Amino acid sequence: MAAYNKFSDFVEQLCKAKHNFDAAGDVFKIFLTNEQPLAADTVKADMVDLSTANGYTAGGVDIQNSLGEAAGTATVTATNVVWTASGGTIGPFRHVVCYNDTQTSPADALVNWWDYGSALTLQDGESFTVKFDNQPATGTLFTLV
Repeated sequence: MAAYNKFSDFVEQLCKAKHNFDAAGDVFKIFLTNEQPLAADTVKADMVDLSTANGYTAGGVDIQNSLGEAAGTATVTATNVVWTASGGTIGPFRHVVCYNDTQTSPADALVNWWDYGSALTLQDGESFTVKFDNQPATGTLFTLV
C-alpha cells in the first residue's frame, strides 16, 4: 500500500482559504513523478511531472473531489484514476502527487503525495489505478478533525 504524506505548506494555505474542496469549488489533480517530493515543496513547479506520452498526459487528471462533514469531521473524497500505457511505456514513477489546479496564488499549490516504495513502469497495455482509501470507485483523500 502506498504511504500518504502531506506537503507542509498545504496546512498554511488551507488556513488562508486558498483551497476549496467542495465539488463546485477548485479542481484538484494528481500526476505521476519519479522525483522524491519534499515536505517543503509548495507548488507543482517544484516537482518534475512525467512527459505526455503513451496514455499519460502531463499535468495529471482531475480527481472529481467533494467535501462532506459529519460530527465536526470534514472528509474530502476523490474518484479513482486509471492510467493505461498504450503504444509504449509510462514511467518510471514512484510517487502520485495531488495539487490544486485552480489556485493562482500560489499557482498550483501542492496538497499531498503517495509513495509507492519503488519505481514503477507500465508496459504497453498495463494499467495503474490510484484507489483513494482503497475503495472501488470513490474514496477518502483526507479527513480533517
